[in-house]
Amino acid sequence: MSQLLDGQTAVVTGAASGLGRAISLTFAEHGADVVVADISEDPREGGEPTHERIGAETERRATYVDCDVTDRDDLEAAAEAAAEFGGLDIWVNNAGIHNVIDFLEVTEADYDRLMDINLKGTFFGAQVAGEHLVEAGEGGTIINMASAAAVRTGGDMSRYGPSKAGVQQLTYSLADRFGDDGIRVNCINPTWIETHMVADSPLGHGEQAEQLRAMLLEQIPAGRFGESQEVANVALFLASDLASYVNGERIIVDGGFTHT
Repeated sequence: MSQLLDGQTAVVTGAASGLGRAISLTFAEHGADVVVADISEDPREGGEPTHERIGAETERRATYVDCDVTDRDDLEAAAEAAAEFGGLDIWVNNAGIHNVIDFLEVTEADYDRLMDINLKGTFFGAQVAGEHLVEAGEGGTIINMASAAAVRTGGDMSRYGPSKAGVQQLTYSLADRFGDDGIRVNCINPTWIETHMVADSPLGHGEQAEQLRAMLLEQIPAGRFGESQEVANVALFLASDLASYVNGERIIVDGGFTHT
């Protein structure tokens, strides 16, 4: 297999499970050492922890850092862990949450928790990454996880959609801010991907799950939900030199959903 990220070090937040886990494993398969930053090292989908799986299945190094992305000190600890592997090259702001609450029932606590993780966590994750990359003076890459909900949203996404639209706009701003430093900043906008987040939503359980899935599938030209690996492949592209002239861009990974 080609080593697109040979000798590089990546920090991936929310990397114990779901998209972050797939991205971490893919990066390691392509030559990167990985700092798995998450609030828990146990994958929600089961199996051995991401950093242990990387050690068992690849020749790369990996470590786990207990990281709450709403705490800047935790984000700094993740960056320091990357220094132990030779220094930060790639930072992926992947951690995020989504739970459905009717707009009229959202409390301040509900609003603050989602915004703190999805938007504030991305903002300060990028800030910590930017500081380390600028100081090293060798460029680098920051990848933010936005969502198709930043482009096409609905009544059940009154918090999630705006949080991810904020991530998208932050990406554009940072691409301009760090361009002169040789740091590329891009975002990925997935739609319905078969992860624990979908499994825990009304699409994954409950009496209406099958009906809701059928309704959504009618709006996806690809005729199916996406797989984590399909998002990880886009992250790999953006992190590698294959995307050396891609900066300030969003890549929508949705099977055509946002254009129907």
